[in-house]
Amino acid sequence: MEKRFVYADNAATTPLSEIAFNAMKPWLTEHYGNPSSLYRMGREAKEAINEARKVVGKCLNAAMPVNEKNDYAPGEILFTGGGSQADNLAIRGFMHGPSSKGRKHIITSKIEHHAVLYTCEALEKEGYRVTYLNVDKEGRVDLEQLKNELSEDTALVSVMAANNEIGTIQPLKQISELAHSVGAKFHTDAVQAVGHMHIDVQEMGIDMLSLAGHKFRGPRGTGVLYVKNGIQLEPLVYGGGQERGLVSGTENTAGFIGLAAAMQDACEHLDEKMGYVKKLTDKLVKGIMENIPYSHYTGDPVNRLPGTASFVFEAIEGEGLILRLDNAGVCGSTGSACSTGSLDPSHVLMAIGLPHEIAHGSLRLTLGEQNTEEDVDYVIETVTDVVKTLRSMSPVWENGKPNLSAAADLTAHH
Repeated sequence: MEKRFVYADNAATTPLSEIAFNAMKPWLTEHYGNPSSLYRMGREAKEAINEARKVVGKCLNAAMPVNEKNDYAPGEILFTGGGSQADNLAIRGFMHGPSSKGRKHIITSKIEHHAVLYTCEALEKEGYRVTYLNVDKEGRVDLEQLKNELSEDTALVSVMAANNEIGTIQPLKQISELAHSVGAKFHTDAVQAVGHMHIDVQEMGIDMLSLAGHKFRGPRGTGVLYVKNGIQLEPLVYGGGQERGLVSGTENTAGFIGLAAAMQDACEHLDEKMGYVKKLTDKLVKGIMENIPYSHYTGDPVNRLPGTASFVFEAIEGEGLILRLDNAGVCGSTGSACSTGSLDPSHVLMAIGLPHEIAHGSLRLTLGEQNTEEDVDYVIETVTDVVKTLRSMSPVWENGKPNLSAAADLTAHH
């Protein structure tokens, strides 16, 4: 039973920070004007959004509006309703827009978030050609394959900055240089990365970048698409012409201000906060790997997000693991999608080469700045106990070790 509550699923969402909440509060109560209105309350809201835009741009080292006095110029920062919206606008908006120059080829990777994968699949049905890059066993994209697949017809390369399941960080600068070598643009889904690693869009050669506020202690339902000056997109939402006419709809003033406040706090204290989180994560990984036999650490062990710890345990089913951890007060996640009615394990774990029968036993624990050493001790103890209990009931656990042939038979039967 629950002895302590530990939230260890910060990659899913993070608690709203006090800094973000305090920044938002006045815009939820007294300053409620519509930013499109011409009177003072509306102008104040519009001005506040554009101040937030400048904060976000500074964190990413985006170019500021050409005319610094023009507070109403979106510059290179567009606010959206979240990371998925930003991904859709970047990929679909670019391929349908004039900047694609009629090219019909997109390159992405097999381990992208579904906001990218499903958008690419939808474009394939419209006649576009999509190449899905392989990754190695630690989740790094195959740069040689990328080089070979690039052509004069390639319009866009979209590869995530860091994977949301296994935490592996991709070589963004190398990818952008390869894309640019054939005149293609480079988009990165940095939803999991922003606020957790240094990102400089100019230094890394990024043309478009998606992010979401709730991944770094900002509010949910807020996102950003960075679009390099000169790139023209087809609108995602038609309407009143907000956000350069690309994402119409009355602006979420408080949400955008909260995102900017959380992002500024995350970026200004990045090394200090992430240094602490990495120390906790290293302790967590060491404890679990030493205490639980037949366990595997997935993703790049070095070049990864500081708070992500991703494992697979042999002879374990992920859904049962999550439910028992929940009963003990620990929030984590699994790539095993049984709860959604699918028996297929995570597409990320399959792409890095794990067999079905092992990939089913996945556990992702993601720590944040609010976690403590005591939390980590409790998680290690709890995960160890739960795995032991589940294995004692498993038909594929025999004499203190997994029976892989039985596990394979069971998977095939399902």
